[in-house]
Amino acid sequence: MKKYCFGADIGGTTVKLGLFDTEGNILDKWEIKTHTENEGAAILPDTAAAILGKIEERKLKPEEIVGIGVGVPGPVSIDGVVPHTANLGWGYKEVTKELSERTGLPCKAGNDANVAALGEMWVGGAKGHKDVLLLTLGTGVGGGIIVDGKILTGAHGAGGEIGHIHVEDHIEEHCGCGNQGCLEQFASATGIARLARTALAESESPSLLREGEITAKAVFDALKEGDELAKQVVERFGKYLGTAIAVMTSILDPEVIVIGGGVSKAGQILLDYTRKYFRPNAYKASKDIEFALAQLGNDAGIYGCAKLILD
Repeated sequence: MKKYCFGADIGGTTVKLGLFDTEGNILDKWEIKTHTENEGAAILPDTAAAILGKIEERKLKPEEIVGIGVGVPGPVSIDGVVPHTANLGWGYKEVTKELSERTGLPCKAGNDANVAALGEMWVGGAKGHKDVLLLTLGTGVGGGIIVDGKILTGAHGAGGEIGHIHVEDHIEEHCGCGNQGCLEQFASATGIARLARTALAESESPSLLREGEITAKAVFDALKEGDELAKQVVERFGKYLGTAIAVMTSILDPEVIVIGGGVSKAGQILLDYTRKYFRPNAYKASKDIEFALAQLGNDAGIYGCAKLILD
């Protein structure tokens, strides 16, 4: 009998859903809106309804379905409990218990960056490896850690929060986590844009960055055009990110470091500048760790969710 599973990647704007077979082939994918009002009370009922609707549409039998894997933007305990997640409006939430009760299917849950790492290990940029460090550079900086093929969850569901490694003492602004000087403040898309605005304010040098909206993409585009000020910004970004990764690898010793998220669309040049500052700061056994770009894009989460329930 052919078996199937669902992946549900719950984000602050949409819930991405996928139907998979057990070999990792995606058979269908779709999205629903994330209703975060009323402390996100409708999110899990809406997700359950979407999955049950797909089961009916595809005429699947309960015995054909392995279960549902769920990704959540925040800490998730090993038993599927979320203590809080600001993006969804949730306080304490028993995610797997509620979703299982609403669908009648087994459920497993994990942090969204962790399950994205699992997806990249399964069929993406880390395929063929069992020890993986994934960073997602987007609005924030997420991290996912795979050790011997399994997600490193941690005691509080916060394993892999590389975005909140402290990298700078001299900063007045607070990170979204409440601390100051986190990697996320310098290596995320918003962090790179902030570095660029600071560089522009401190210099009178001509730059392509003075001509339009300052974004991470604009910085890397200007760098590719030979813009000197953009180069200074990316050097600083690379130093923060490369040094932070070196710290992580001294602890984890992964086989491969995978970088994803919107900023990774800059491509090989991003890896080059990160590796430039990684190698001098890495422990000697880790200096030649492979760097790779993520391959699954926005689908990494649903692939990882599917893999989560299959393991």
